[in-house]
Amino acid sequence: MPAPVIPPPTTSTSNWVSANAARCAARVAAEKEASTRLFAKRPDRGQPPSAWFTWHAGILRPGVRVLDLASGVGRHALAAAERGAEVVAVDEDAESLELLQREAERRHLSVKCLHMDLHTSQIAPAAFDVVMVFNYLDRARFPDLRRAVRPGGYLLAETFLTTQREQGWGPQSDEHLLAPGELVRLVEPFEVILAREVIEMIDGRPAALASVFARNPGE
Repeated sequence: MPAPVIPPPTTSTSNWVSANAARCAARVAAEKEASTRLFAKRPDRGQPPSAWFTWHAGILRPGVRVLDLASGVGRHALAAAERGAEVVAVDEDAESLELLQREAERRHLSVKCLHMDLHTSQIAPAAFDVVMVFNYLDRARFPDLRRAVRPGGYLLAETFLTTQREQGWGPQSDEHLLAPGELVRLVEPFEVILAREVIEMIDGRPAALASVFARNPGE
């Protein structure tokens, strides 16, 4: 059986996406109490969007189609939707998506939640104006992420560097940590508009981060 496809938030796929969103909403009603307890425990509860997201939020406008891969509870998906973007949020954690769907509905924001395998789900090509990936690393996925960005669209990514091991928290394995200079290579042949490797304070803790803002130069 072929892997399910992550579609754009368009009219032609709205029924398919809405059905998945409806399933998220149904689970919210069935597990509201459990989800509330989970939300209270999550370390990213109430966190603002990444500074990297905020710096580049000007690309997010009404009608812009956004994919947030590995969205978690949706701090970036919600922030994008608040700017008028039509967001598809994908994650493997059904409970996180339930929390995200409930919060989006409470704020009357356009966020469609898809509970899908992050490694194998296909992504519709050239379906999104912006693809976002924060605090998630799957090197094999980058060709798919690039193909998902329409010509002239953008890829916004940020995650931890190997020097995060020295900070005393966060991921520790090479599988989940970027080598210096690696993120820029992963987005090639996109045009890198801005990139950085920094140690940034997040909630009072140092985070060693690589970030990139890149454009699909195709016509």
